[in-house]
Order: sequence, then structure tokens, then C-alpha cells
Amino acid sequence: MKKDKVLKLDSSSTAETIKYGQLFSKLITGAEVVVLAGALGGGKTTFAKGLVKGLGYRGRVLSPTFTLIRQYSAKRLKVYHADLYRLNKTAADDLGFEEFFYSKKSLTLIEWGDKIVKELPSYLEVKFAYLGTNRRRLSFSAVGCGREKILEIKKVFKNELISR
Repeated sequence: MKKDKVLKLDSSSTAETIKYGQLFSKLITGAEVVVLAGALGGGKTTFAKGLVKGLGYRGRVLSPTFTLIRQYSAKRLKVYHADLYRLNKTAADDLGFEEFFYSKKSLTLIEWGDKIVKELPSYLEVKFAYLGTNRRRLSFSAVGCGREKILEIKKVFKNELISR
């Protein structure tokens, strides 16, 4: 399936990465899968914290690296936050968490989700590239989501754009 690259943003701090996650939460209506990809320490969990907080969750958002999946009940919907870092593709397939995918009342957020994207009919992706101490480049793309979602992403981040 074709990946539509939408935009790139640079973050110069943890606070800015959290802010981008909060802005991104405005796009979430339920039934989405969001894949977070990039190197260790790239900002995936930091972005996830902002996204989950932006959906109205008031508790602590923790990395699911060792638990594999965490569930948060936000104001607007349930968030299933998974981390596939420690799993190979076969083990990731065997997890069975695809039952959460595309539920109208939930968001499935997958760190290291690039291991299973071939199994996903549609998803939003945020890739994180290390640019230096506290600096990251976030690249947003959409697969199988339709033109409307791409336009929504651009609209939400219109004041933050560095390139299209």
C-alpha cells in the first residue's frame, strides 16, 4: 500500500515533542492505528505521552517496553499503547492485540510498529530521527487513510511546518 508522506517537523526539546503529541491527538477520532518508528531514545514514548494526555488522560503515561501493552482510559476513548521493541515479527503477530485495531472507541498506538505494518490495512505513522542532543525530526505519513486525513494532519500542524 502507498505511503503518503505528509510533513516533517523538528523538535528541539522534550516539551516540544510532547506538544506535537498533544496537537496530533486532535486528529484522533477512534478506530486509528498509529505507528511510532525510530531509534532507541528517538522520542517515541515522549510523543506518546503528549498524545495520550491530549486525549484527556490525566495519569502517568509510562513506556510499555516491559509490559508490552498498556491501556489508558482517556476522556474521549481507550488507548492501547504497545511496544514491540523486544519482539521479533512472529512474536508480535502472536500477541493477538490486533483485536484492538480499528475499534471505534479506541486508539492503538504502537512503538516499533514498523515490525507489523505489512499486516495493517491503514495507519498513521510518525518516524523519529535523531538530530542531536534534545533535537529530533518527526516525519508524519499516512497509509490507506484517505486524502481527508492527510489534509487534517497538515491543518493541525500548519503553524509548525518546516517542509511538505
